[in-house]
Amino acid sequence: MSLELRQQLKLSQQLVMTPQLQQAIKLLQLSRVELLEVVQQELLENPLLEEVSFQEDEQVNRDSQHEDRQKNTLSSEEQSLIKNADWENYLGEFASSSRHSSYQERENPEEMQSYEARYSSKVSLQGHLLWQLQLQNFSESEIIIGEEIIGNLDSRGYLQATIQEIADYCRSEPEFVNSVLKRIQFFDPIGVAARDIQECLLVQLESLDEDDPVLISLVRDHLEDIEKNRIAPLLKKFKLSKELMHEYIQVIRSLDPFPGSSFGSEDAIYISPDIYVYKHENDFIIMLNEDGFPALQLSSCYAAGNTVNNSKANKRETEYIQEKTRSAIWLMKSLHQRQRTLYKVMQSILKFQKEFFRHGVSQLKPLILKEVAEDISMHESTVSRITTNKYVSTPYGIFELKFFFNSALSMEGGGHMGSESVKAAIKKMVAEEEPKKPLSDEAIAAILREKLDVNIARRTVAKYRMALNIPSSSKRKKYF
Repeated sequence: MSLELRQQLKLSQQLVMTPQLQQAIKLLQLSRVELLEVVQQELLENPLLEEVSFQEDEQVNRDSQHEDRQKNTLSSEEQSLIKNADWENYLGEFASSSRHSSYQERENPEEMQSYEARYSSKVSLQGHLLWQLQLQNFSESEIIIGEEIIGNLDSRGYLQATIQEIADYCRSEPEFVNSVLKRIQFFDPIGVAARDIQECLLVQLESLDEDDPVLISLVRDHLEDIEKNRIAPLLKKFKLSKELMHEYIQVIRSLDPFPGSSFGSEDAIYISPDIYVYKHENDFIIMLNEDGFPALQLSSCYAAGNTVNNSKANKRETEYIQEKTRSAIWLMKSLHQRQRTLYKVMQSILKFQKEFFRHGVSQLKPLILKEVAEDISMHESTVSRITTNKYVSTPYGIFELKFFFNSALSMEGGGHMGSESVKAAIKKMVAEEEPKKPLSDEAIAAILREKLDVNIARRTVAKYRMALNIPSSSKRKKYF
């Protein structure tokens, strides 16, 4: 058998995604905030792209026209008087001079400060504890150990390193480290730097001078029983009445199991909807949220040829301008296509889910991506991308577009009900149940079958209940 090299021609077809096409697909799935970041970055990097500012241009034109009209109506002598007048003495305390500024700063210094100078950042847990550490009568070695302890706390305030690890790192004895730890645990918030929830709550009880042996035993040995509502065995073990046990549990519930959570470094995230749907008489109006989106155009400077003369520019400059021009045009087209696709998808969702927009979540119908894709003649993947991280403001609140796509549950009469509508019904039933006799999953399934004619199994109810973060009936039961 011999080996040889051959050349042969082969004709084939394949789809090649250009960088421009990849960019257009990427823009579809970006959230509103991410899209603004991409546009701002492109404005910085591409000299051929600029933001349209209609208001500024109009204001400048109006001001210049007004000045011209004033000059035309005044004589040359009057214009000279205006130019050479001593406006400082004339305006007095209303003059916008340095003297007036100093006076204004003395009267109201806060208004003269910048926003950054008046902005107060949120205090972190570590910063709060380190501040307290410096105020204590600690030795230098104790401060080093204290800083190491504080540096090993998680967001809940729990210590994530062992005493031995801290002792080895600080070249100290475990007993010495433990003594520093005990003092830090009584810093504000009380119970911080604990190693488990029992230690955290016991420190808080100690700070309250609670030395009841039953209460201490409940915290140290029976927190899981209390969490799972296994109250009857505890009543028998400690020989307590229900009323007294209720008092003990109330004290335990008043303690903070996560003392560091109030010092979370993350601020609340506010959602700015991409689309607004308003009800107008018997119909609905869809409006895209264009607020904050810069209006883009090709740079008038380059378009007019003022910066680069194509006849004299070298090849490298010409190619650069052409490349950036194509990039700018493609970005503007991609943005327009993204907004157009978003509007069409919302139109289709409104068409399929009109009862939701009229009556709320209970009327949400089953819907899949394929139905919307076929309705607007687009691919399912395009619909999937454009509904990711996009939010719509409706008469019933703000929802992610993915919310409107849900599976179907069959009904006794042959119809179908959306899973989100069933979840809403389960949530309502749990909210209205009697606390001392909570509904089991089987009971909820029976009620759904009876009242809504929905064919649903107990395990499906359990799955939906867990998705709603609703505990089981045994954990929801109130004994007092």
